[in-house]
Amino acid sequence: MQLTGVGTIGSMFLSSRFYIAEKNTNLTARDVNAHLRSLIEVNEPSVDRIIIGNPDIEVKKIGTAWMPYWETLKKAHSEGVNVMVVHEPTFYTHWDLDANKWDYYDAPSPAKENYFELRDKKKAWIEANNMVIIRCHDVLDKIPEWGIPYAFGQALGFLNKNIIRSKTFYNVYAIDSKAAIEVAKDIASKLKLLGQPGVAFYGDENYPVSTIGIGTGCISNPLDYAELNPDLYIAIDDSINTWTQTAYAEDTGKPMVVVNHGTTEEAGVMALNNHLKEVFNNYEIIHFNEGCSYKWISL
Repeated sequence: MQLTGVGTIGSMFLSSRFYIAEKNTNLTARDVNAHLRSLIEVNEPSVDRIIIGNPDIEVKKIGTAWMPYWETLKKAHSEGVNVMVVHEPTFYTHWDLDANKWDYYDAPSPAKENYFELRDKKKAWIEANNMVIIRCHDVLDKIPEWGIPYAFGQALGFLNKNIIRSKTFYNVYAIDSKAAIEVAKDIASKLKLLGQPGVAFYGDENYPVSTIGIGTGCISNPLDYAELNPDLYIAIDDSINTWTQTAYAEDTGKPMVVVNHGTTEEAGVMALNNHLKEVFNNYEIIHFNEGCSYKWISL
């Protein structure tokens, strides 16, 4: 995991079309959350809300990150950030502190108790340091033009105007035809900037590819967008099984590239950071780049 400033990938995203905060406004965490929720309607109840902290605390600095790892929060706190806008859960399950089932809640002992203990320690640290965590997940997944799926496409060099088929959370891009293995190599070269020096490839290396399908984070299962019929599917490691989609790709030859979850969503969080900089332009807003969510070890 890398903790750095905004990289060059972040510079490609579209500017905000929303209001610009007036100077000398005493911005609160509640205001930031209200603005995020105003960007687009999502299904309710939503995980997009203030996860922990005082909603009325005045903003000093805003931080953005894909995942609120404790290391990331400590780094942000050391740089004077007191409001973090993040995409993924803070407390190890999708509904954070409101969860009461699934994930570690349904795990046997001692795992369940271990997770509860860590959850409580992290919660106490956040509260003791007067931080606020705001989650922007459903909105960022759905927002058009620069949300998660669009931003990832742009990070790979695809343009919105090249989208030829789509449905909610999925886009198919037209590209100049080339062999699947060359497409995979192009994708890997782009993702090196995000800490992922390679991708998993399944299928026929020589399969001709002129369309590429992309999903949105965990919503990247090729089974869920087969009707869009891309020549090559991009999936993420959190959305597939090695005995299902990958075996199908190998047996049919239809290519699939598998990418880390964090790698695919980093660009979207960078885009969100750029949006917040324009909207709240009298506040310092720092992006904590995490990229690939695991360390690549190779010999």
